[in-house]
Amino acid sequence: MKVVIIGGGVAGLSLGLLLNKQNIEVVINEKMTEFHTRGHAFLMHLDGWSILEELSEGKNVPLPGIEIGEFNFNKSNGEPVKRQKLNLWRCIRRKDLIAFLNRLVPEGLIKTGRIFSHFIYENGKAIAAQFSNGEIEYGDIFIGADGSNSAVREAVFGSVEFTKVEVKEVVGLCKNEALASKLPNVFTKFQSDTRGISFGMIPVSASDFVWFMQYNSLEADCCDKSTPEQLKAFCDFQLSDFPPIVNELLATNDYSTSYIWNTRDFGLLPKFHQGNIVLIGDAAHLALPFTSAGTTNAILDAKALTDVLLKIGNSELAFEQYYASRKDEISKHIYLGRELKELFMHPEKIDGDKMVVPLISKKESDDKGDKPLKVQYFTDPICSTCWVVQPMLRRLKLEYGEYFDIDYRMGGLLPSWTDYQRGPITQPSDVASHWEEVCMIHGIPLDGDIWLEDPLPSSYPPSIAFKAAQMQDGDLAILFLRRIKEMLFLEKKNIVDLNYLENAAFEVGLDSAKFIKDYETKAQEAFRNDLILAQNMEVGVFPTLIFTNQDNKTIIAKGYQEYEYFEDIIHQLIPNAQKRSLNTDPVFLFSCFSTMTNKEFSFLSEKSVEDTEKTLDDLYERGYIDKFESKNGIIWKSKLADY
Repeated sequence: MKVVIIGGGVAGLSLGLLLNKQNIEVVINEKMTEFHTRGHAFLMHLDGWSILEELSEGKNVPLPGIEIGEFNFNKSNGEPVKRQKLNLWRCIRRKDLIAFLNRLVPEGLIKTGRIFSHFIYENGKAIAAQFSNGEIEYGDIFIGADGSNSAVREAVFGSVEFTKVEVKEVVGLCKNEALASKLPNVFTKFQSDTRGISFGMIPVSASDFVWFMQYNSLEADCCDKSTPEQLKAFCDFQLSDFPPIVNELLATNDYSTSYIWNTRDFGLLPKFHQGNIVLIGDAAHLALPFTSAGTTNAILDAKALTDVLLKIGNSELAFEQYYASRKDEISKHIYLGRELKELFMHPEKIDGDKMVVPLISKKESDDKGDKPLKVQYFTDPICSTCWVVQPMLRRLKLEYGEYFDIDYRMGGLLPSWTDYQRGPITQPSDVASHWEEVCMIHGIPLDGDIWLEDPLPSSYPPSIAFKAAQMQDGDLAILFLRRIKEMLFLEKKNIVDLNYLENAAFEVGLDSAKFIKDYETKAQEAFRNDLILAQNMEVGVFPTLIFTNQDNKTIIAKGYQEYEYFEDIIHQLIPNAQKRSLNTDPVFLFSCFSTMTNKEFSFLSEKSVEDTEKTLDDLYERGYIDKFESKNGIIWKSKLADY
């Protein structure tokens, strides 16, 4: 089988390399004799760049670009709208990626200076590609990877209906080491809330930024063939009310290398192939740039097409399978791009709380739908017993999670130290000794010195913070609660401090700008509602777990209980409940719970204390987990996402 690829951009080169690696004869035909640098840089998800790393494995060709770990979205006056952690995104200069791919290409695989003209058919099947220079390339399969203005697509499907160009982008690349040191790995974007204009800046190296100015061309426009001076004047005028950092960056820009990009898309094609001719990348589908998905999708196309060609002998059946595997994701990106364009052009419709961050893909929960058991969990961020029961709650989730959901409620353990008395505890120093005792009894690390060195005046601020997190995302709120407990119990951080709370929100993937707004407003009322509910239900002990089945039969568990007690409650309320077999593999456990103490790992993996220590030390030595050592024990943090 011989494959003829028309187009030597990212899609064509990636496909050519993937096929060549499988010993499939392939020829890449590129119209340019030298690769241009338009499309200065782009963002690529791990889904895409992990495939590129596979291609370069063992060839000592490093993948270019840098990882981007944070997205900051602000109004044009600098007011924060969103601040969110990014996972597994990379910014790469186009010329660096093309150079990277070309270094991997075997000699003779690419033929340049070939502008596609038409196909030569025999018995209704394409047998060769004819180029305008008179050269002909025969083959069995032909791939159109020639971009958004694809001549192959037009030859096979005719003209597509592009959307009108309403949003344009000025794109540039400049060197600014001072700003790069201030904003390493941060994608920063400013957007007006009164008109259709935004400015984004993304580092591509330790000293260079790619930047873009998106603007509604129906409100203001600049000729595509403007001089550098005209382009600079246009940008300066449009961005005159943006923060100083924008001008600071653009002061180092060379406008002779900047250009205007007319953004447009077209609807999902009914199929990507005709006979033995198939399309990939922008030739097959085009989304607006708001989604930052174009380059990743091109590489995923190449991988998907290679896989089906290897698996299915009949090319047309393979092409149908390729289309089926990609169409839903492509369709989502097309419509997301249009949705974001509509919001961009009509900023009065933008609600900061609902603003989509397209670089963050949220996994659908596996636990959706009604479950036969409801659990109300009254807890408090500073409650040591709530910390001690964590291993039991985690194991319940693994073994019986299909039967219940947990509704987390804050109980308000410590309003203040004024007239506070719970048993023998009347002052912070009493908590210090109590925590040391709890640590010795249960074998879970707590460092009571926080109550001697920097005692918390109240548990209300971190409780309100949890409600702010819960308003945004219930699953991430649970991770947030876990994180602030680790800060308090092991790291001796006073989690009344809003800076610690904001950092924890950001670390677990919450939008920390929204978190702060909600903490200062709506979360206060939500916390008060929890306190009223706790009072009405006469909750005075933490933790309190209230289990209720579909017949409204209720069983209440108060304080510390052994695991078998919780199991017995579930079987009383759901007699036919069957627990899942516990997967004790360390990789699985650290994929479920990114941090674990020795006690948690031992309880979940069913290992002895000695075997637990050996296993965790081995994982640490091999670089799979990291650790934080406190006075009374260790907490282990998964690094498996890095592998």
